[in-house]
Amino acid sequence: MDSSDIQRKKIAVIGGGLVGSLNACFLAKRNFQVDVYEAREDIRVAKSARGRSINLALSHRGRQALKAIGLEDQIVSQGIPMRARMIHSFSGKKSAIPYGTKSQYILSISRENLNKDLLTAVEKYPNVKVYFGHKLLKCNPEEGMITVIGSDSVPKDVTYDLIVGCDGAYSTVRTHLMKKPRFDYSQQYIPHGYMELTIPPKNGEFAMEPNYLHIWPRNTFMMIALPNKNKSFTCTLFMPFEEFEKLLTSRDVLDFFYKYFPDSVPLMGERALTRDFFLLPAQPMISVKCSPFHFKSRCVLLGDAAHAIVPFFGQGMNAGFEDCLVFDELMDKFSNDLSMCLPEFSRFRIPDDHAISDLSMYNYIEMRAHVNSRWFIFQKHLVRFLHAVMPSTFIPLYTMVTFSRIRYHEAVRRWHWQKKVIKKGFFFFGTLIAIGSTYLLVRFMSPTPLDYLRRPWDWVTDFRNTGHVSLQTPWSSL
Repeated sequence: MDSSDIQRKKIAVIGGGLVGSLNACFLAKRNFQVDVYEAREDIRVAKSARGRSINLALSHRGRQALKAIGLEDQIVSQGIPMRARMIHSFSGKKSAIPYGTKSQYILSISRENLNKDLLTAVEKYPNVKVYFGHKLLKCNPEEGMITVIGSDSVPKDVTYDLIVGCDGAYSTVRTHLMKKPRFDYSQQYIPHGYMELTIPPKNGEFAMEPNYLHIWPRNTFMMIALPNKNKSFTCTLFMPFEEFEKLLTSRDVLDFFYKYFPDSVPLMGERALTRDFFLLPAQPMISVKCSPFHFKSRCVLLGDAAHAIVPFFGQGMNAGFEDCLVFDELMDKFSNDLSMCLPEFSRFRIPDDHAISDLSMYNYIEMRAHVNSRWFIFQKHLVRFLHAVMPSTFIPLYTMVTFSRIRYHEAVRRWHWQKKVIKKGFFFFGTLIAIGSTYLLVRFMSPTPLDYLRRPWDWVTDFRNTGHVSLQTPWSSL
């Protein structure tokens, strides 16, 4: 396909959030004519909306996507490294669980600032136009037509060569694809909601250790805290809705926090805590799966529109950014041929996005409960040791997901294999210990159990003569 043909192709990106604005940059670099439609007003001039999102943890996959459009260094410079989980026990004792090696870390990033930077980057391309305050009303993928409505309240029909749905978990583009034959879709609301709270700076500095993701695991619920550039921490309380609904008054909230998160109350301040708690209700979390991600050569879904996931592996944004990178890599492979690229994107990416969705569900249980277990901590240290000894054979699940681009479904497969090997190893060593113990018993007991097995009537004779069966060990012979 020559460059003049590429220039004639028009692409509509629905959604100007993180994934939409990043994908628009990738498409603009290929010299397509790109129109971005965002239902909200420009967040660079709007007042920030508190409670819309959870703090972000940028890791390797997301960084690789930003690197491909030349933004990695700029974004990373605005983040705060988090090298480990800091576990807060009931007693207030703190213990760190490293994420990986000393050089490995994730970055606490402001969603709002990242989105602003991506939108600014998009608008630097002369072949991109961003339409804020424009809502998608209809999508006709067969014709490549969309109907949008702006501030003038007049619906407009526009035709494109490709429609890219990056419009989030409640995607309007996906809603129209759901009417097509053989389009699979499922969604699940988990019974837990989330609420954002704040730990302000203390004397102009961080009130806690800054280079950690702080976790208060309480088995059926938890609270986390991520550091911000302004020396505050954004706290997120994850808890079943029925527990939120029990906290009706300020006294209820304070009693609850003093019971379960006592060390956090002085850091937040009682008045600020109760004010923030009742500012907004707890927000729901949804998991979405669908298949395929495309329709013919005219429409494709990326990010949350294709696979909304719960936030507990810190991979929602990273998976969405990797979608953009994978799509771009496939465009290279197929020389911008959409009829080849779109089906291959679905085939290649669906197993990975479904895998990270399942892993995110699992990691919630790990974060809120397993980290309290000494056996779990021991296993973590064991896998880290095995990784140090055999770095290409044993790789911790978290390392595969967070610090590499090993495909998500491949990481899950290797994780299950590693668990089987470790379990068999424990069984093998346990068997050796049992055999060794049995040998010592048989070797040094007099008379030995084997003697009695050979001469069972001696049991009867022993008992008749002495009133008991003698199994005393001749310790002097050891």
